[in-house]
Amino acid sequence: MPARPTVLTKRTLDKDLDKITHAEDAAKHVLRRLVAPGLGLIFVGLAMLFAGVYVFDRPGAVLVVAAAALAGYMAMNIGANDVTNNVGAAVGARAMTMGQALVIAAIFEILGATVAGSEVVKTISSSIVDAVQVPPVTLGWIMMAALMAAALWINLATWMNAPVSTTHAIVGAVIGAGISAVGPEPVNWRVMLEITSSWITSPLIGGLIAAGLLYLVKTLIIYRDDKVAAARRWVPVLVAVMAGGFMAYMVLQLSPTGKFPSFTILLIGIGIGLVSWLAARPLVLAQARDLENRNSSLRVLFRLPLIGSAALLSFAHGANDVSNAVGPLSAIVHSVGIGGDAIGHPPLWVMLIGAFGISVGLLLFGPRLIRLVGEEITKLNPMRAYCVALSTAFTVIVASWLGLPVSTTHIAVGSVFGVGFFREWYTRHSKRRIAYIRRKAESFDIDEPEEPNIHETRRRYLVRRSHFMTIVAAWIVTVPVSGALAAMIYWVMFALFV
Repeated sequence: MPARPTVLTKRTLDKDLDKITHAEDAAKHVLRRLVAPGLGLIFVGLAMLFAGVYVFDRPGAVLVVAAAALAGYMAMNIGANDVTNNVGAAVGARAMTMGQALVIAAIFEILGATVAGSEVVKTISSSIVDAVQVPPVTLGWIMMAALMAAALWINLATWMNAPVSTTHAIVGAVIGAGISAVGPEPVNWRVMLEITSSWITSPLIGGLIAAGLLYLVKTLIIYRDDKVAAARRWVPVLVAVMAGGFMAYMVLQLSPTGKFPSFTILLIGIGIGLVSWLAARPLVLAQARDLENRNSSLRVLFRLPLIGSAALLSFAHGANDVSNAVGPLSAIVHSVGIGGDAIGHPPLWVMLIGAFGISVGLLLFGPRLIRLVGEEITKLNPMRAYCVALSTAFTVIVASWLGLPVSTTHIAVGSVFGVGFFREWYTRHSKRRIAYIRRKAESFDIDEPEEPNIHETRRRYLVRRSHFMTIVAAWIVTVPVSGALAAMIYWVMFALFV
């Protein structure tokens, strides 16, 4: 008998269509994961093209173009790993959405890097390894190896969700490659001692300032009987302090050295602070209208200062940490005789590669660590997040003014921990808080709660110790790992190309 022809039923057709739909969804999911790396590769190609336009037909052009690619890659890794500290607190406090935070950070990172980033670039490019004692060609290969090693380590750390210090990575890489190339003699150990001491003190200073600010906010606003009235009085003052300090820093950075005496700069900062206070006061009064006397109302009033402090911190980060990407590139450009004196200011096109690379990395890869810093170390509301952002910004600004490549990661995370540990202490010991709780209990006619025992106190720690230990461990290993990796990369480069 002849075989029956196969009849395609509706049910079979539906199954086949479902399989096709699932295959298309899987393909879209895979392709979606490749979009960000693809755009990153496009940026690296544009950085090479951008550099090639400036160094075309110049000696050492190939080396500079290759270094521009590595600097762009390093800058994107900085944006993915380091810039999260700038806006993590604001996102964790729900004062900004992730999209708003990314846009604000990208804009102010570019401004900070291009306007005020040259001082720290000079430290990275010429002060760690003495450019006078190292032959120009050797210096170029040292910086190439350092860029590649630091970028690879930061890329790995970002993939592991570890907010490591990009400053540690590049400084350790420069030292490792320098020692492998010419020995320890050209390394400026005095400068290294200054940088290392700043790494230790800066997170402590950031944490202390953040804790002090939070103490003032709690004392002057949160634990007052009329919270909204206290906020109307003090929030404009906090805005004025932030604006005045930022303007004083800008005058220091942009004016020629010695043009303005310190007293004049102080008066400029006070003047801008007064203007900011006058401008912020009606805005805060308008926001405070019809608000209830409760902590949730304070979240509304602190939203504007928090956004301003996050923008200020992004500017400060761009000014300080752009050096981690373009400092070695600047040294390479000068070593081949394109950029003039090795201790001079880096060319503008070099700064632009770093500035835009940081922003591209933030936009493509930043959200993962933003959530870690902003939400998983300790719980942040707008008041606490404001203290974190402002203390970090001022600490980084002072370091940038002094030319010290401090770790923004250390300061920001140190500030978050400072806020968390202060809350633990304040919860147990503050007489003002205890009196405030008693007044509230009396007003609602409830019994005073008993003191928790030691096990209950430990259970209610406000800082996650596991994150503390993980982050500190990542900080400790960054310098030796990046240094060893840079030394190995230099030896491979020397064997293949020199």
